[in-house]
Amino acid sequence: MKAKVLTWVTLVILLALGIFTYFRFFYVFADGVKAGELNQFAYKGYVWKTYEGRLIQAGFKGSAGNLGAASVESYIFDFSVADEEVANELMRCSGKNVELHYKEYLGRLPWRGMQKHIVDKVISSSPISE
Repeated sequence: MKAKVLTWVTLVILLALGIFTYFRFFYVFADGVKAGELNQFAYKGYVWKTYEGRLIQAGFKGSAGNLGAASVESYIFDFSVADEEVANELMRCSGKNVELHYKEYLGRLPWRGMQKHIVDKVISSSPISE
């Protein structure tokens, strides 16, 4: 009887741990598109080398105080890339405006990248207009 209870408790704990691990590290919480200037892209890491990038998105901040003046504000989007083919395409896009499709996970895995946002596709790239 005691062995049966211990077996069931162990199975329930393992099932709960499996469900937690799936939702934390493998469930795609969100996916979308970000556009901006590719500011930085590198292959780095100590144990697991991963592709890491930074996208600068320009935007406007609403009026501050009673002056009614809007200001330009930059948003930084840090991301990782797991696919080497996508990484090679991004290596050629430094300094260009790009549109990137990404998936957002709730947790990071060291071999997938240092960020929760994983870019899986470059939708378009164009030179920065002046």
